[in-house]
Amino acid sequence: MTGIDFNEFEDWKVKFKGAKPFDHVVIDNFLNRELAVSLESEFPIDRLQELYSYNNPLENKFASNNWNLFSPKTYEFFEYLNSAEVVEKMSNLVGVKLVPDYGLHGGGWHIHGDGGKLNPHLDYSIHPKLGLQRKLNLIIYLSSNWEDEYGGHLGLWSHNPDTRQPANLEREVSIGFNKALIFDTTQMSWHGISQHVKAPVGLFRKSIAIYYLCEPAIGALPHGRALYAPTADQKENKEIMEMIQKRVDVQSSSQVYRTQ
Repeated sequence: MTGIDFNEFEDWKVKFKGAKPFDHVVIDNFLNRELAVSLESEFPIDRLQELYSYNNPLENKFASNNWNLFSPKTYEFFEYLNSAEVVEKMSNLVGVKLVPDYGLHGGGWHIHGDGGKLNPHLDYSIHPKLGLQRKLNLIIYLSSNWEDEYGGHLGLWSHNPDTRQPANLEREVSIGFNKALIFDTTQMSWHGISQHVKAPVGLFRKSIAIYYLCEPAIGALPHGRALYAPTADQKENKEIMEMIQKRVDVQSSSQVYRTQ
């Protein structure tokens, strides 16, 4: 299978390295359009009850990394994203030898409807099953007929080393159809939905996500689940702060973040 046009790869590398607030690149028209249309059509909007539902003060979304739920084209595409060809390109982009995560831990389909949210957070650092470090995120947005006024922008925040919290919102990436975001997750890479989703009935913020791993760097953060930050109106809320602590712990996270 082919799908990603790597003709502009050298340009991606130039934009990626040294981008602020952490290494990243935004790529329009990432996939062959026919493939992108097929992938969007396979999102299970009429079967959301089969997906994991995350509905808590930190996040509101549907997600699934279950290969058995993927329709044929989506299944084939995830296989392609884990292929030696793509992994080699991503390794070249970040300058570190990467390996795929066939289990799609934390990846797969991500769907946000009206009211969807995602607090600023750092992704898990060490894979809870493989012991490898999460190094690179690839997210592909597949929401046709999406307007900026519907929100869902992905925010990228700088890091405050004194508070160990996100500092300034440095960039907002508007989502849409066939746009990709690739970023290094090991640079205190705070990200989240900076504008809550306000979508009309029947429209959803749809994305495909896959993550690439590497041998843990010296001093790699140890957390095996996402580490969230409170929003401005949550900072004095003791219950929210306790939820954040439970959410980041591998043993207790499932008690607080999933509703099904």
